[in-house]
Amino acid sequence: MENFLNILLMIDAGLVIILVLLQSGKSDGLSAAFTGSGDLNLFAVQKERGPEKVISRMTLVCGVIFLALVIALQVI
Repeated sequence: MENFLNILLMIDAGLVIILVLLQSGKSDGLSAAFTGSGDLNLFAVQKERGPEKVISRMTLVCGVIFLALVIALQVI
């Protein structure tokens, strides 16, 4: 059982890494915050649509599964 959970954890970790890398940047980066270039509005509401929303939701689900697997492995 423990080996099976370890394999699931490794697969989920790989999925989380891939999904995070697939996400597009939502800001100009840290340099824009210090230099003041671009439109720096920290409280602007940016809605995700289409594939971005799907990738964001999948990342959240995989992150929750990752957390559950880590806790399950510590309990066993």
